[in-house]
Amino acid sequence: MERKIILEGDPILRKISKEVTVFDARLHDLIDDMVDTMKKAEGAGLSAVQVGVLKRVFVTDVGKGVTEFVNPQIVKQAGTNKIKEEGCLSVPHKFGFVERPDTVWVTYQDRYGKLVTDKLKGYAAKAFCHENDHLDGILYIDKASKIKPC
Repeated sequence: MERKIILEGDPILRKISKEVTVFDARLHDLIDDMVDTMKKAEGAGLSAVQVGVLKRVFVTDVGKGVTEFVNPQIVKQAGTNKIKEEGCLSVPHKFGFVERPDTVWVTYQDRYGKLVTDKLKGYAAKAFCHENDHLDGILYIDKASKIKPC
C-alpha cells in the first residue's frame, strides 16, 4: 500500500528515529508499504521517517533490486564518491551537490532481525548514506554545497 511522503518543512523529518526492537508483521507491512511508495514515486530510496514513522528503517533500489535496512550502521567508510548530484523525495524539484564516501562497510538487520554485514560502493554507498542521514533528522540539503531547481 502506498503511503504519503512527508515533505521538507514538516518537523518530523528533523526527529531522530528509534531503534527497531520488534520484528513482526507490522514491521513487514511498513517495509512493504515503503517499497510500494518508493517505486510509485520513482525514487532510489525511502526512509520510514519520510512516511511519518520514526523507526530506524529504510529501503533502497539502486538498480540491483530492493534492499531493506533495519537498524543500519556505518562501521567504516573510505574514498570520495564520484556521484555528486543528489535529490530526495521529501525535497521535490531540487537537487544538490553532496560529497559522500565511495565505499561504506555497514551492518544492519533484515526484516526478520538477522544481522547482515556488507560493503557498498558507488551509487549504493551514496544511497545508504543519504537514507541513513534521514534516520538522524538530516536532509541532504543540510550538507549540499550547492542547491539547484530541476
